[in-house]
Amino acid sequence: MIYKIKCILGVLFISAQVLAQENNPAKQFWDTLQSHCNNAYEGTLIFPKEDKTFGDKKLIMHLRSCNDTIIKIPFYVGEDKSRTWILTYQNDRISLQHDHRHEDGAEDDINFYGGTSTNKGKANIQFFPADVHTQTMIPKAATNIWWITIDDTTFTYNLRRLGTDRLFKVVMDLKTSIVPPSAPWGWKD
Repeated sequence: MIYKIKCILGVLFISAQVLAQENNPAKQFWDTLQSHCNNAYEGTLIFPKEDKTFGDKKLIMHLRSCNDTIIKIPFYVGEDKSRTWILTYQNDRISLQHDHRHEDGAEDDINFYGGTSTNKGKANIQFFPADVHTQTMIPKAATNIWWITIDDTTFTYNLRRLGTDRLFKVVMDLKTSIVPPSAPWGWKD
C-alpha cells in the first residue's frame, strides 16, 4: 500500500513539474524566440521617427546564435554592425544585455548593459529593468526599462527611460525572413 502511494505521489509530482514548465510564460517566450533561430528579419523604427542614428536606415535583426540558454541577435542599422542583443534564460528569468563593438571587433567602453526580468512575465512580453551594472556604467540609464514583445507576425524591441521623454521602439516583421547579413563586428563567420 505504501509503495502504491509513493508511486502515485511520484507520478503526481512529475506531472505537476511538466505542467508548470508548459505554463511557464518565460519558457514559452523563450521557445517562441528559439523558433526563429538562424532567421533574419527587416524592421521599422517607430519611435522616435526623427532619430539621427536609426532614422531612414535599413534595420535588420538576425537570430544568429542560439542554444538552450543564450540567444544572440545582431541588430544592424544600415552599414553599422556594432550591436548585438544577448538574451539569457536561467531559473525561469530572461536577461537582456547589449553588446557593442567597434568595426575592428573591440568592445565599446559602454558595453554589456541591460537587465533581468523580475518575474516570469508573459508568453508574448518580457520586461528588463536596468540592473546595477547598467546604473553604475550609465547613471542616466538607471531608470531604463527595456521590453521585448513577440507574436506570430512581429518582434518589438522597446526602451523607456522613466521620468524622461526617452522612448525607443523598433518593430521587426516576422512574416518574411530575409537573407541573413554578413557577420556583425567582432564575430567570425
